[in-house]
Amino acid sequence: MWTAVVLALAYGAIFLLYGAWVAGRVGGGAALLPYVVALPLVYLAVPFLIVLVWFALAWAFRADRPREVRLRPGGTLRLFWHEFVTIAGNAPRMILYRVLMPDPPAAPAALPVLLVHGVLCNAGVWHPFAQWAGRKGIGPIYALSYGPPLASIELFADQVAAKIDRILEETRAKRVVVIAHSMGGLVMRAYFRRYGGAKVAKLVTVGAPHEGSVHAWMAAGTSLAQIRPRNAWLAALGAPDGPDIPPIVSIWSWHDSMVAPQTSSRIAYGDNIVLGGVAHNALLRDPQVFGHLADEIERGT
Repeated sequence: MWTAVVLALAYGAIFLLYGAWVAGRVGGGAALLPYVVALPLVYLAVPFLIVLVWFALAWAFRADRPREVRLRPGGTLRLFWHEFVTIAGNAPRMILYRVLMPDPPAAPAALPVLLVHGVLCNAGVWHPFAQWAGRKGIGPIYALSYGPPLASIELFADQVAAKIDRILEETRAKRVVVIAHSMGGLVMRAYFRRYGGAKVAKLVTVGAPHEGSVHAWMAAGTSLAQIRPRNAWLAALGAPDGPDIPPIVSIWSWHDSMVAPQTSSRIAYGDNIVLGGVAHNALLRDPQVFGHLADEIERGT
């Protein structure tokens, strides 16, 4: 709820200010049509600037990449474009998340899937994958919107626990498969430390900053502080441990634009699926990623 409200208010304020400025210009004799045509550019300017800053920081603190995954100029432009398009589409998806990502009706299921989003987001970012999975007959698909966004990851882990219990009650399943993007991977590791892994058949993380990311220094908040490299909370989290910890798979990209260094997403306590040419948020719209997720869900454990 918090993310949707903040986004709606922020863009409402931007369009209100733009409208007031345009009214003044038109009142002074300027033609209205050019300002109407420019309205989409006002909206797109925000994600463009955000993505530009993210890429600059990701480049400055990038991991040493193998020569075979380095991009040519055309590949770099495609990398930026897909991330920009994803971010531009995420705002309306997150504002309308309750409409786009409702839970399925309660019904028996063998292995339900729970989607856990990343920092400053909500379940709306999963809409492209949920739509794709529905067409493929994968599911039932559930999604969690935790918060408040800047609270502790430990609080989010408690919310995950409550969500998993409700899913198991509604589906009569014994375990769920969890797919977690970005900070969601750390939320799940905190969940395992507190609740164990008996109710999770498999965890697949996508672009998760398992060893932190320098991008977390860009804003304040408890959850962001917990993502900063070498902080005390992250160091204490350690590797998931215990007899009931499920298989863990990390899908990550050498060109992640919000996890830097990118090798922070690599894990030593599970399997790694390594990609190239895909940025952080674009991982949630990438057909290659969707294929890997479908494979991991099908395999279950």
